[in-house]
Amino acid sequence: MNKILLIDNDEGLLRLMKAVLQDEGYAVLAFNNPVEGLSKLNEENISLVITDIKMPEMDGIEVLEKVKSFNSTIPVILITAHATIDISIQALRMGAEDIILKPFESPELVLRVKNALKNSMILKENIKLKEELSGRFNFNNIIGTSKKIMDVIEKVKRVALTDIPVLITGESGTGKELIAKAIHYNSSRKGKPFIAVNCGAIPQNLIESELFGHRKGAFTGALEDKKGLFFEADGGTIFLDEVGNLNLESQKQLLRVLQEKEIRRLGDTKNIKIDVRVISATNINLKEGIKDGKFREDLYYRLNGITINMPPLRERKEDIPFLVSHFINNYNKLYGKSFAGVSPSAMAVLQNYDWPGNVRELKNIIEASLALSQDDKIIDKEILGQFVEFEGQADFLDTKDDGDYARSLQSFEKEYFLNLLKKTNWDIEKAGEVAGINVATIYRKIKKYRLKRDL
Repeated sequence: MNKILLIDNDEGLLRLMKAVLQDEGYAVLAFNNPVEGLSKLNEENISLVITDIKMPEMDGIEVLEKVKSFNSTIPVILITAHATIDISIQALRMGAEDIILKPFESPELVLRVKNALKNSMILKENIKLKEELSGRFNFNNIIGTSKKIMDVIEKVKRVALTDIPVLITGESGTGKELIAKAIHYNSSRKGKPFIAVNCGAIPQNLIESELFGHRKGAFTGALEDKKGLFFEADGGTIFLDEVGNLNLESQKQLLRVLQEKEIRRLGDTKNIKIDVRVISATNINLKEGIKDGKFREDLYYRLNGITINMPPLRERKEDIPFLVSHFINNYNKLYGKSFAGVSPSAMAVLQNYDWPGNVRELKNIIEASLALSQDDKIIDKEILGQFVEFEGQADFLDTKDDGDYARSLQSFEKEYFLNLLKKTNWDIEKAGEVAGINVATIYRKIKKYRLKRDL
């Protein structure tokens, strides 16, 4: 639900606007003091700000400036009885979405609000699309050089060029959604929506409404029309994670949608044509579900055009150094840290662990280790020992195996950069992007360790 922040020192107008917008279904926070109103930006997820220009403590231009400095994507509508050309130009240049002149009628306020929220949604979608297309979901984000992960990448590259349904299998935390995004953003549908749905997180009685939509009044609580996630994904890709958790009735409806390429919202009498690629994922054995009568066999074969199996981390431990480096670089940027990596003995701890939570667990442990480490230089085995447990760990952590620390670190670094360059086919710029370091550093490491490309 969109949340609107109202700021106006005119108590009567404030109450009127609040009542009108609440009748339209918006959540409204109303304040006659701009300072109190602006404090809510930190506490609430505000979708739109409406403020009077002329107020005693802080004028509307100052409110606009503070809102835009907090979050430039929040639209701001100014209301005034004394709009001059100069003020209007200044407000629009500073990013005001609209200016409403007093007195105004309620329908005009509602129309301006709807337009502002619609424009804001389009802006946010464009920003999100640019971020995604800038490479956040390209193949370089599938980290590793092991044969198993390279086989996955090659399969993703081929599958992305087609429109065939894909079923991604694998344990929880192996990166199934990352693979689904890589397929979508390297396909002809990359300019269209990617909609991810966790089928296991939606209450069973709401799944059909969430996926296919409903008409107002279709059931108790259906207070307005809902388009549904398949409709939102039209032209693009829908990712059905944990698809094995769908109940049999929802499976039946999904099968019909896949066969007919159209949806019918609950309570509607008309079908709506859609063009959606379906990628699904599961961490359970769907064939066992078919035997147990919990999953439809015909739906399984509809979803399973191509299967991509994500290997668990314990089966590709040679990728752990690359993943660790990737996560450390990301968290260095996010938290303003400067960690160089992990100590050799800490790396041995990581590679001797079986990772029941897979890549997701490794990512979480690296983040927690960065938070607890004291010196912002290296993550040592004592820190990791607070998170990683395995048979014989206590004895292992007590050994003094860091005798020649510099030599051990150099050995690891040499192997890391050699594998990195092989993975990127000695493309120095790409290697820098994967490692999160500049090209000059890559060249220095090549020279330092006398790395050579195999002919």
